Amino acid sequence: MASEPALAREKTASADFGAMLYVAAALVLLGGAVFAYLQYSSTQSAEKLALTPEAKAYVQNLQLTDVEMKATDSYLSQRVIEIQGKIGNAGARPLEVVEIYCIFRDVYGQTILRARVPIVGGRTGGLKPGETKFFRLPFDEIPGSWNQVMPQLVIAGVKFS
Repeated sequence: MASEPALAREKTASADFGAMLYVAAALVLLGGAVFAYLQYSSTQSAEKLALTPEAKAYVQNLQLTDVEMKATDSYLSQRVIEIQGKIGNAGARPLEVVEIYCIFRDVYGQTILRARVPIVGGRTGGLKPGETKFFRLPFDEIPGSWNQVMPQLVIAGVKFS
């Protein structure tokens, strides 16, 4: 017959293993939920802001001005490239969201990074007719083969208010 301290150690080890198993299962479920949410949200935003024929016709009323690029070093000695500028709405319709593609290329003209980013909407609010807003787009993970030239900026999506 086993002694009481041995039985107590056996019960404690069994309880510890059970608790670790529950924690591991919870982490796997949480990771799966986060992954599913990220996949869902990325497809939802792409579907919502498709460049409809109406939006394509309106793009001529959007003006990007004073666009410039600068590089700064972060506190972690990492280079951050910032694209700054202004977007103006010369049309008659208020806009809730405007997204652009920033297309970075290598020295051969090949696309090495194509990032879709909002420049109107969210915290900055919409863009009314006749209004101009400042935008700032930081990039810290541009491939090393980038040609160091201003990326091409292309309107990717427009959502009317």
